[in-house]
Amino acid sequence: MSLEFNKVAGAGLGALVFAMGIGFVADLIFAVEHPEQPGFVVAVAEEAPADAAGGGEPEVESIAVRLASADAAAGEGLTRACAACHVFVSSNENKVGPGLYGIVGKTPGTHEGFSYSPALVEYGQSHAWTYEQLDAFLAAPKAVVPGTKMAYAGMRKPEDRANLVAFLRTLSDNPEPLPVADAAPAEEAPAEEPAAVEEAPAEEAAPVEAAPAEETAPVEEAPVEEAAPVEEAPVEEAAPEVQAPEEAIPDPAAPPAPAQ
Repeated sequence: MSLEFNKVAGAGLGALVFAMGIGFVADLIFAVEHPEQPGFVVAVAEEAPADAAGGGEPEVESIAVRLASADAAAGEGLTRACAACHVFVSSNENKVGPGLYGIVGKTPGTHEGFSYSPALVEYGQSHAWTYEQLDAFLAAPKAVVPGTKMAYAGMRKPEDRANLVAFLRTLSDNPEPLPVADAAPAEEAPAEEPAAVEEAPAEEAAPVEAAPAEETAPVEEAPVEEAAPVEEAPVEEAAPEVQAPEEAIPDPAAPPAPAQ
């Protein structure tokens, strides 16, 4: 090899090494962190929670009811937060996210030329972008389709979602018909209960007051007169029998009394 060729080859190799070294040094100095998901998160101010004493959050009306009074012009103004990722014109080209022209009624995950997440493709196998599904997805994308690449946090106000959906409906040559709100069930008037016949309170029979039984006067037992002790008559001692004097038997030997 000639000396000239060695010089040219060395210069070229040196320039290549220098360029690689410059790029390596630049990467060290200016490190670039790539986001895990494309796009950016749009901060949405959270509403203050409803007063607990007021019974919690009020019940949200269905999208059919809200669409009846929705403002599509106001919904168009809300798309400014989405313009960095989506287009809303008939050209419908893809940006960070798919084009959204004709989105109402479309099958999720089928816009041509856009690489959807597997989660959204699977979701589209059993769902369509109906008014109800769009309303739920706009409120909380990751809650409806876990694993979606969409970085949007969600739109909290039901009125804003209704306005945005009303605007999306206009992005079609043949807009989908509006849903019919379910008629509120008529409140049945409470059946009048037949007036209860008030029975006159039965007059309670006055309790017959039993005449107090005259207490039988206790028979006062006459005091038993104690029998006067029978005074035993003194037994009269039998008088000693006076024996009649025995007549003297005349002694035959005695002289006879003189005759008078």
